[in-house]
Amino acid sequence: MSWHRLPGVTRPLDRLSALGYELPQAPAPMASYVPTRLVPIGDGRSLLFIAGQVAMKDGELLTGRVPTEVSIEDAQEAARRCALNILAQIESAAGLDNVVEVAQLTGWVLSTDDFGGQPQVVNGASDLLVEVLGEAGKHTRAAVGTNSLPRGVTVEIAATVVVRR
Repeated sequence: MSWHRLPGVTRPLDRLSALGYELPQAPAPMASYVPTRLVPIGDGRSLLFIAGQVAMKDGELLTGRVPTEVSIEDAQEAARRCALNILAQIESAAGLDNVVEVAQLTGWVLSTDDFGGQPQVVNGASDLLVEVLGEAGKHTRAAVGTNSLPRGVTVEIAATVVVRR
């Protein structure tokens, strides 16, 4: 379901709910870093840098290599879970209603050497951000494969967002 087909639903949290998702708590860092950093850029706006968010559902890490251990569809769901964590970090740091635009995503997919479908996997996150944030959710992106990710997660995604602050 696209946000365009949610008549009268204009707030990001309402769109998220209409899509059948619940905003999780913003995940705490898994090591020595901060989850977000707000950098003022003028005119009441800031860049919000969001550290890599890993795929989790119900507090459990989503792990496995694509496509030998995890299907493309399950990897796309893992990417959506990363996007939910990105949204949670935005809400915690600045509020979803203050998003001007998602500037960029960088997504890493744990995959075999011959797998080339990383963009298809990261589409799970990209599509959800557009469904929830509308035009402001459209972004530039890199989607790359890797042979290792922290704790064996299937997907990790970092983001840079422009917010009103």
